[in-house]
Amino acid sequence: MPELPEVETLRRSLTPHLTGRRLVGVEVREARLRERVDTDRLAACCPARIEAVGRRAKYLLVRLHGGHTLLCHLGMSGRLVVARAASPWQRHDHVRLRLDDGSCLTFHDPRRFGRLVVAETEGLGRHPLLAHLGPEPLGPDLTAAGLAHAAMGRRQAVKPLLMDARVVVGIGNIYACEALFAARIHPATAAGRIRPVRWQRLVAAIREVLTASIAAGGTTLRDFADGEGRGGLYQLHTRVYGRAGEPCGRCGRTLRRIVQAGRATFYCPGCQH
Repeated sequence: MPELPEVETLRRSLTPHLTGRRLVGVEVREARLRERVDTDRLAACCPARIEAVGRRAKYLLVRLHGGHTLLCHLGMSGRLVVARAASPWQRHDHVRLRLDDGSCLTFHDPRRFGRLVVAETEGLGRHPLLAHLGPEPLGPDLTAAGLAHAAMGRRQAVKPLLMDARVVVGIGNIYACEALFAARIHPATAAGRIRPVRWQRLVAAIREVLTASIAAGGTTLRDFADGEGRGGLYQLHTRVYGRAGEPCGRCGRTLRRIVQAGRATFYCPGCQH
């Protein structure tokens, strides 16, 4: 599933194509996504100038003049790609947003787990899809003290805690593994037992890993591509994820794989404790 670096990469790639353009029409071929597309409400937004392309957690936010914002979530396999409006529809292309320059933004989603929702811009943070979300990891709201407070008294392992969007958003499986390795924290450590200095180290590691992934265009293991169809390269730079059986680049010990909460976890038994 695309995580924060992938959605941020997508946002950056779409911004020059969308900002300032006018949304002039909508075509919906398949409304049955994870949440059914409200075709009438989407069409009622047209015409409207696109004022900005933002992001909250794993949601892309396309803000329209007139008080509406489109919330787009890629789900497991979704893509948003800019193309010419005359381009032929491909299999699994479900929605097209037509722009005034003759281009269109196509929502492509083989598994149909994505979302495309019209929301009111005013009070957007209180929308049911956004209201429960924790702090952004690249902003000032994520602090060591905040993570320590969220972990207080918990026996839950630290890795699943990092992947809880109510605690901090956008840290998927790959980035949790990589951040814990960078911070030298074992992924099975009980969150409530981590000392303040280690939380500080972990916050720094989270920011380092996410920033590096964004610089590499995100991670492409199967489906992810940015708005111009380019895949990410961060998978070439992971230090533990997907590398079980290889020697640790820091200490030389053999990297291991375990399963936590149904997800594969990769770590170094020598560096992480």
